[in-house]
Amino acid sequence: MKLLKYKLLGLAVLLSSVLLAQQTPAPKQTQAISIEGATAHLGNGKVIDNALIMFNDGKLTFVGSALTKIARQGTIINAKGKHIYPGFIAPNSTLGLVEIDAVRATEDENEVGTMNPHIRSLIAYNTESKVVESMRINGVLMGQITPRGGRISGTSSVVQFDAWNWEDAVIKEDDGIHINWPNPFSRGRWWLGEPATLKENKNYNKQVDELNTYIKESAVYQLGQNTTRHLPYEALNGITTGDKTVYIHVDGEKGITDALRFKQAHNIDKLVIVGGYEAHLVSNLLVEQNVPVLLQRVHSKPNNDDDDYDLPFTLANRLVNDGVLVGLENAGDMERMNTRNLPFLAGTCAAYGLDKETALSLITLNTAKILGIDDMVGSLEVGKDATLFISEGDALDMRTNKIDKAYIQGRDVILKSHQTELYERYSNKYKK
Repeated sequence: MKLLKYKLLGLAVLLSSVLLAQQTPAPKQTQAISIEGATAHLGNGKVIDNALIMFNDGKLTFVGSALTKIARQGTIINAKGKHIYPGFIAPNSTLGLVEIDAVRATEDENEVGTMNPHIRSLIAYNTESKVVESMRINGVLMGQITPRGGRISGTSSVVQFDAWNWEDAVIKEDDGIHINWPNPFSRGRWWLGEPATLKENKNYNKQVDELNTYIKESAVYQLGQNTTRHLPYEALNGITTGDKTVYIHVDGEKGITDALRFKQAHNIDKLVIVGGYEAHLVSNLLVEQNVPVLLQRVHSKPNNDDDDYDLPFTLANRLVNDGVLVGLENAGDMERMNTRNLPFLAGTCAAYGLDKETALSLITLNTAKILGIDDMVGSLEVGKDATLFISEGDALDMRTNKIDKAYIQGRDVILKSHQTELYERYSNKYKK
């Protein structure tokens, strides 16, 4: 009797795991595919009406007009009246690191300690995440998985969102180190009855000095012959050669200016500002030092009382017009589930002054350049990965973003999630 009970329990666990698991990742592409008739938005500012897109073995083999006299390869998909886009990229994301906020055992986004450059987010990335699979439905097919917490959070990696495990998912391993810059100012703690006005952080200079000292010590370690390994210092190897990018999370004008001095002081080759709420105030310095910005969530309220009401909506346009390379990120409240709204952030930028195709590049080619993966993804160009999707309408407009097909490295991925299953279930129920 006990044996039967255990067998039934095991079967129940197995069935529940099957029902709760992510869909099986798509198999490797085995036959060429030709998509013709759609409007192709290449991600680099160019548009091809009545386009022909062909790919084989996971790579784009032809991108051009459907009027071109060239033999179609493999399966032909008629996409007349639809739109083709490169897969959207979500930088500075904790997707796959937390599944349920209220369940501590599912949280892997931060580590104990202050200086953690050796913490690798990639090995904690959960490809079975239900949240991750819901991204594909809006065209978000890739992301930079980024740790949180501490002064130096750790090392991020770039993945694609249809994989068995993190080894299969990785596009670029250990792409950069993330630093949370000290805040020169702080607001009063309202829950303690303090006024909400800004006040000076008296420990700011000390905190910056501690960070400078740590980077200097790591540089000295790299030059020495050490019998005892220091993993945090070793993780910082490559920031002066450009093998690793330094991502500094900072919003204020003073913090950004000091971060740029930090770049020069330590001969950091590649530095990216993440957040950058007041980046427009120092855009000349950013252009001068060739520092791009992963701009904070566009769908936000102004931070300061004297800011324009629409400043978060127009920031991208201001920076682009000043010559800054800009991508969009979505960190903040409920960031993981809100990442699916990434295309609509770009749509808001277009609504507030940015050219539509330029706005598209904020979540495609520009982000790929910032992450150092533009030789593989970010635009529809021959030789790059066939990571793309077909939408019935404008993918930057939530009213018409309805995806028919999505491909990651040429693989035809499943466009279903727990949410789509519930939608179909209750749509059928209430149609009766």
